[in-house]
This record gives sequence, structure tokens and C-alpha cells, in this order.
Amino acid sequence: MAFTNVHIVEQALERIGAGYVFPEKTAAIEDMIRSRLAAGAYEELDGPALCEAVTEDLQGACPDKHLRLLWTEEPRSLKPVDDDGGDAAFRALLRAEGQGIHRVERLEGNIGLIELRRIATAVEGARAIGAAMELVAGTSALVLDLRACRGGSPEGAAMWCSYFFPDDQVHLNDIYDRCTDTTRQLWTAGHLPAPRYLDRPVHVLTGEATFSAAEDIAYTLQAHGRAVVVGATTRGGAHPTDRHPITEHILVTVPTARTISTVTGTNWEGVGVAPDVPVPAAQALEEVLKTALG
Repeated sequence: MAFTNVHIVEQALERIGAGYVFPEKTAAIEDMIRSRLAAGAYEELDGPALCEAVTEDLQGACPDKHLRLLWTEEPRSLKPVDDDGGDAAFRALLRAEGQGIHRVERLEGNIGLIELRRIATAVEGARAIGAAMELVAGTSALVLDLRACRGGSPEGAAMWCSYFFPDDQVHLNDIYDRCTDTTRQLWTAGHLPAPRYLDRPVHVLTGEATFSAAEDIAYTLQAHGRAVVVGATTRGGAHPTDRHPITEHILVTVPTARTISTVTGTNWEGVGVAPDVPVPAAQALEEVLKTALG
């Protein structure tokens, strides 16, 4: 079935209107996009260019970095039964990418390093997260490198954070969901598949590409005083998001919830996580090692 650009944009607006976490902002979003439609701004654009143009206009009307159209080379099912907010596709991606764990090393000075590219779910990712933490369990300090991490699961972020607290008594944050009008509490886990990492320094590396659930880890550990954040201010996306296919290659991502820190009462949306030690992202690891090895 061929979809016109008008149809694609209208379907995106319908999803945003029905699910966006701040319903009071949807009128301004619709006004902006419909004015662009009326002006013929999207008429001659191919799929990738359409996604780029609509995303720019969406974020111009409402500066939420999770609010966007995405082009995917891999075709997706349009069957309603398969529309799960992108969960199945995300889990498949995580399985193909080692649950987001890109590198685990022991550096000079007995410093552990874990580099993450995505944040796995707490269920399917638990064993891989535990394996990584097992490998660094005997180190004197830990570096968690999130500079190229593009996000993932809020529950997975809570599991990563759990390793740095002694028990299940730490209330990390809350997530308010618009569709159900409910608030979910995220606490540290009581049982973990590897030893907790306690009473030793933890440094989190951040950069301009650090996003979403990766920012959650950095923000939460920083707010609770459990880690020092080193690097550059992050992108600033704090809203858990559903992905809905409009065509086989175009998705609309709709933030349906918002994270609320139990320490700050707010989150990092639009402002990012500000580092404790600001340095260019490329120099962050060098900065930590210089300090740690003295």
C-alpha cells in the first residue's frame, strides 16, 4: 500500500494527540505541523527527508527530543497485533548487540571499565548485566562509559543503578504514565545476579550523544551522590517513549511518560545531565585515569 506524505503526517499527529505525556502541548504541535502541511512543506520529500523535516518541526513546536519521525531501513509489520510500542524490535536489537554491553576491561591501577551502547531491559538483560559486573567485582574503582549510549529501558537503568547501593531500600525515581494516569516507583533491586559494587569510587562518562535511559543512570547516580559524572552535558531526553509504525519504514516516537527523580523532584529533559567534572567527551576517560592514578 502506498502512503502519501499527508497520510503519514496525519497518522503521526493522531498518535501524538492520543498519547503524548503533556496533552496541553498537543494543540501547538498540531497547529505547527498543519500549517507546514498547508504550505506544502512536505510534498516532494522522500521518506528519510520527510522524517527529518517533520522531526525538526515537531521539536520546534515542542522541544522534546524523543518526539520525532524515524526512518528505518528494515521494514516493520503494520498489523495492529504487532504494534507493541517497539518493544519486540528493541529486544531483538539488544540480543543482537550483546544487551548493549560493548566492552568490559580491567585497566591499569585495577580500575574496571564497562562501556555501554544501549540499556537493556531488566528481564532479558539481567544475566548480561550481571556478567559484566562480575568481571569488575574485584576492582578498586569503576568507570561506566555512557558517552556513546543512546538509551533503552528505564527498568534496565534501575538495575544498573542497583549495583551501586547496598539493598532494595533506595527509591530511585518515579515514572508518570499519561495513558493510565498512574505513577510507577522504581527502587533498587533486592536480588542481583552478581555482587554489588559498594564503598568504591564510581565515575560515569558522558557526552553529547548520551541519551535517554543512559542519562537516567548518570542523573540518578549523581543525584544520590553515588557517582562522579565526567565529560560533557548530555542530550536531554527524559521521557519514556513508544514507537508506532506508520508505514513499513516510518515510525512515530511518542513520549507517553515522564521520569521524576526522588532527589531533585524533576529530571533532565531539555537540559541534559551536567557533569561534575566538565571536559570534552573525548578526554573524559583520560581525565578520570589521571585523577585515579594520581
